[in-house]
Amino acid sequence: MLKFHPEGSKIILISALITVLGIFGVDYLLHDNTVIRIIVQCILLFLLIMILQFFRDPTRVADNSDNHVLAPVDGKVVVIEEVFEPEYFKDKRLMVSIFMSPINVHVTRYAVNGIVKYSKYHPGKFLVAWHPKASEENERTTVVIENRVYGEIMYRQIAGALAKRIVNYAVEGMRVVQGKDAGFIKFGSRVDLYFPIGTEINVKLGDKAIGNKTIISKK
Repeated sequence: MLKFHPEGSKIILISALITVLGIFGVDYLLHDNTVIRIIVQCILLFLLIMILQFFRDPTRVADNSDNHVLAPVDGKVVVIEEVFEPEYFKDKRLMVSIFMSPINVHVTRYAVNGIVKYSKYHPGKFLVAWHPKASEENERTTVVIENRVYGEIMYRQIAGALAKRIVNYAVEGMRVVQGKDAGFIKFGSRVDLYFPIGTEINVKLGDKAIGNKTIISKK
């Protein structure tokens, strides 16, 4: 059954209303020009379909385990490298970045079970998501979850050039369950995961990750 994320309800409703009014309005104003009328109506329908697919929320049951870390979002693995993490750990971490295109599912899910130790929103710029400075300068949220097996795992939702709002449900002190809804990036495009140095990573650059399905790391 096709369902949509609650964060898209208002946008979907407004878009559907505009589309319906637009189709009837164009039909009235351009009733003598069939070709242009059909083209404009098709464009309106296409835009509505794009919005609907962006907010889709497919049901995926996670193989819940403390012994692996699941992809929190759909997308392409674009970075696997050691970096200095200055906000929380203040030391070197192994970062895995997943870039989401506009056609990917944009629901963010918890990658691990555990307790939320840190959750903070940062206003910022809207550089393209693959920009080297995006993880430090763009609008973003940083969340750290303490897992029984992995210890503290960080993930960072990062806005891109089109993203204008990040939704984060993680609250410090709450217990979270792997695979459950952690938030949404409205028209957004990147999530970074930070692991302890030496963690074995099960994906490689260019791999297509599927949220709640792809195992990023396994012990």
